[in-house]
Amino acid sequence: MTTLFDRLVALLEDEAARFRVIEHSAEGRSDLVAAVRGTAPGQGAKAMLCKSKDDDCTLVLAILPGDKKLDFKRVAAAAGIKKAKLASPEEAQRETGCVIGAIPPFSFSPTIKLIVDPELVESFDEIAFNAGQLDRSMILDSVDYVRIAKPLLHSLCV
Repeated sequence: MTTLFDRLVALLEDEAARFRVIEHSAEGRSDLVAAVRGTAPGQGAKAMLCKSKDDDCTLVLAILPGDKKLDFKRVAAAAGIKKAKLASPEEAQRETGCVIGAIPPFSFSPTIKLIVDPELVESFDEIAFNAGQLDRSMILDSVDYVRIAKPLLHSLCV
């Protein structure tokens, strides 16, 4: 069975992306995993699965710098919905195949809209993220990330 990590590696290799993998102890908090990776907290791509408060069909994977807080009004505006809220941990795992904290900043589902705060990719030459597992991270060139993931760029932070 192909894991999400394997899919990420294959995608990045196929696209000739500049990236590296770091194996580390399982860590769920942005600040702690940044220290383990040797990256700045703001370099971490925090992935938060959100959904519409009005219908459970609209899903948004909001990606923001690891040291910032999500503004749900901005998520709703970017996604074209009235109100956004966080998906439950169970919904996030069902929709992404990952536990909270391990969701990478890529959408492999046509039903999940990928929206990235531009501050993440404009402030750092590389982004860091958990690659489908809490104990494995990737450091990826920011330009390559935007080229490959093709996210909608929209301000999402408080």
